[in-house]
Amino acid sequence: MATTTNTANGNNKTLIDQKQVDKNISTRMTKNKVFKGIFLACTLIGLIVLAALLIDTLIKGAGHLTPSFFTNFSSSTPSMAGVKGALVGTLWLMITIIPISIVLGVGTAIYLEEYARKNPFTNFVKVCISNLAGVPSVVFGLLGLTLFVRGMGVESLSLGKSILAGALTMSLLILPVIIVAAQEAIRAVPKSVREASYGLGANKWQTIYKVVLPAALPGILTGFILALSRALGETAPLILIGIPTILLRLPSGIMDQFQALPIQIYNWAKMPQEEFQNVASAGIIVLLVILLLMNGLAIFFRNKFSKKF
Repeated sequence: MATTTNTANGNNKTLIDQKQVDKNISTRMTKNKVFKGIFLACTLIGLIVLAALLIDTLIKGAGHLTPSFFTNFSSSTPSMAGVKGALVGTLWLMITIIPISIVLGVGTAIYLEEYARKNPFTNFVKVCISNLAGVPSVVFGLLGLTLFVRGMGVESLSLGKSILAGALTMSLLILPVIIVAAQEAIRAVPKSVREASYGLGANKWQTIYKVVLPAALPGILTGFILALSRALGETAPLILIGIPTILLRLPSGIMDQFQALPIQIYNWAKMPQEEFQNVASAGIIVLLVILLLMNGLAIFFRNKFSKKF
């Protein structure tokens, strides 16, 4: 009789536990659905706003994307305004930024990850570099104005409002992003790969150059191209260092003055004539196409080198 009673109590307890488990699962599923709906709504809001901006920009700017728009310099007449000077100046700026930022950024990441001793000072440097990635671009503009444009008050060190001054300023802006991305990519290479290289008789630099860097290249390239895309769209640093909004000639060297697409778009957008708003939209479309091409390159190189290594 006692055994029957214990069995019945055990069954009742099992049923109660099962009901509690079912209740907990139901509560969790409800919470999951609620948060899923909230996140979906947030995503849709962002996409709807982005789509509305893109559609509005395309409608306003598509009519100005004519051959003359790419062959004319900026003008006070909306129908004659073009992006020739700004487009060429932007290409000069990008070509100058690439060697400066990739050498300094990847070199710094290699030193911090492969050569620097792990101590509080090194950790402090890494934290400072990570924090620099969040500093407003205006601060880098002021730094570039002091260091490069004015040469810290020394005339012989002054670069003026040249392509080189702009490239150095924008390189300072994107260096933290490149360094952090390169560090993460280098750190992700397994230690066993390094040890295998050492076991075959390679020294440290040979291991880094022929083993670590090729394996880390997808992450490095992706971070670099995305950082370069950010530099391409920045306006505040270029305004602070005094890049001209109208320049009716093309640069022929890195010490010449230049125009840039973000500055040109900003100048058109603040014009009182309504037609200039449409011209600014056309400039935005050109800038977006360049950014999309660069992001596409980042994805292509990442996939290519990921499969290879």
